Amino acid sequence: MAPRHRSSFDSFPSGESSRRSNTPRRNEDASRPQASAARSYSRAAYGDTGARQRVASFSRDSTQAEYARIRAKKKRRKIIGGVVGVLFAVLLVGGGAALAYMGILNGKLSFGIDDETRGALVDKSLSEPFYMLLMGTDKSEDRDASGEFGDAYRSDSMMLARIDPQQKKVTLVSIERDTLVDIDGYGINKINAAYALGGPSLAVKTVSEFAGVPISHYAEINFDGFKAVVDALGGVDVNVSIDIDDPEAGGSLSAGEQTINGDQALILCRSRHAYEDAGYGGGDYYRAANQRMVLGAIAKKLLASDPATMANTVTALCDYVTTDMSVTDIAAVANSMRGMDPSTDIYSTMNPTTSSYEDGGWYEYSNNEAWAAMMKRIDQGLSPTPDESASMNNGGVTDGSIGGEAVAQAVLSGEESSLSDYGHGEQVEIQNGSGVSGVAATAASTLTNKGYDVTNTLDADSYNYSKTLVIYDKGTDESIAKSIAKLLGCGTPTVNDGSYTYEGSYLVIVGKDYKG
Repeated sequence: MAPRHRSSFDSFPSGESSRRSNTPRRNEDASRPQASAARSYSRAAYGDTGARQRVASFSRDSTQAEYARIRAKKKRRKIIGGVVGVLFAVLLVGGGAALAYMGILNGKLSFGIDDETRGALVDKSLSEPFYMLLMGTDKSEDRDASGEFGDAYRSDSMMLARIDPQQKKVTLVSIERDTLVDIDGYGINKINAAYALGGPSLAVKTVSEFAGVPISHYAEINFDGFKAVVDALGGVDVNVSIDIDDPEAGGSLSAGEQTINGDQALILCRSRHAYEDAGYGGGDYYRAANQRMVLGAIAKKLLASDPATMANTVTALCDYVTTDMSVTDIAAVANSMRGMDPSTDIYSTMNPTTSSYEDGGWYEYSNNEAWAAMMKRIDQGLSPTPDESASMNNGGVTDGSIGGEAVAQAVLSGEESSLSDYGHGEQVEIQNGSGVSGVAATAASTLTNKGYDVTNTLDADSYNYSKTLVIYDKGTDESIAKSIAKLLGCGTPTVNDGSYTYEGSYLVIVGKDYKG
C-alpha cells in the first residue's frame, strides 16, 4: 500500500522553532535495518508508542561497525558521495563545455554504474522534462585514509530533481532521509536505508515509488568533489544566516553575505547542530536548505563564467561523480537550458513530513495528502506550492516557520481541486493483459503513490488486451474509475457485467496502450 506521508518546510530562523535546542540531536550513524510487514506510514497507524514498535529502524544511533557489516554484504562499488549529490545537476544548466572532454570523461562518469542501476532507470527523451535522483555519500580521501569506515559510507543527502529543458526550469526536492517508506523486500524503513541495503538501484526504485514518478537518471558525488567544484569556480556567493561553529561539520563560518571556498561550502552544507544548539531546531531542514542555496550559487556562478572556468569545473567534477549520463547527454541538456535564470527558474522545497523523536531515534512521518499535491504540481511543471514566490530557490529557503505542518499548509492552501484525481484508500487489483514484463508493477506503483490500495498484481486471462480497461461494479463510483484511467494515462472505464472477478472495488487490466 502506498505511503501516507507528512512534511517539513525549509526556512531560516524567524524567531520561532518547531524543535528547540533541548531536543535530542540527531546523530549521523546508521543501524541495521530490519524487514517489516507494516503497510501504512501514518503516525496514527503506529500509535502513540511510536514507530519503534512496528517499524524497521534505520537509526543513526548505532555503531559504525553495524553499518559496515550491512555494506560488507554488498558488492564493492566505487561509491561517489558527498554532501550534495545535486551539484552534478549544475552541469545540466551550465553550458556545453563538457563536449571538449567527451572521450576522457565518459569512462570516468560511468564508472560504478552497473546494469542493475541502469535497469532501474526509465528511458526518456532529454528534450522532455525528466526526473533525476541526486545522491551524496560521505566518502572522501581523508575518510579513506583513516580506514575507520572500511567499505561503508552513508547516503548523506538525497534530492529528487525535475529538469525541464522546454521551460528551462529545475525543481529540487530534498528528501528527508529519516522518512518512513516501504522498501521493496525489506518493509517499512527509513528511506536512506535503501542505498545501504541495495545500492543505487534500490535507492532509485524506492524514491521513484515514494514520489510516484519515473526516474530517468542518477548521479552521486563525494565530499572531495563538492569542494573541488566550488574551488574550480573561485568560490561562490552565499548569505549565511547564523554563525556556525560545528566541529562535526568540519569547522566554523561567520554569518552574513560572503564568498566561500570549497572547505567553507562543505561546512555550510554539512552543519545541523549549529541550528539545534542555537535553539532553532530542525537541523536537518536547515542543512538541506543550505545545500540547495549552495547549489543555486554554483549554478549562478557557472552560468556567468567563461569557457575556461567551465572546462576547469567539468574537469574537477568528473573525477568525483558517478552517473549514467554521458558527456554528450550532459551537453545536449545543458545547451537546451541556456538562458535559464537561477534566481527565478529554480524551485526549491523538501518533502512534507512531521518529525517524531521516539525511543532514542528520529522518524519522519510523511503527510501523504500534502506530498501527493506537491508532486502533482511538480509533475505539471508548477511550483511545489501554490505561492510561487515561496518556492523560489531564495537561498534554498522559504519564509515562514520551519516544520512539517508549515509545509503541508503551504502546499495545500488553494488546492481545493488539486487532489480530485487522487484516491482515498480505494482497493484496486491490477492484471497484466499486455504480456510486457513489469507493467502491472509499474501501474501499481503509480496508483499506490496516489492514494489507492493495490490489493494484487496478477496476470490477466490473456496477453491480448490492446486497450487498458478500468472495470468497476454497478453502484460503484464511475468518477473514481475515470480518475484511475487519467493517472495511468490510458484506460476505458467499463461496468462489470459479471465476466470479471477481482479483489477490491476496481480492476485494472493493463493493455498494450499503457506506456508506463
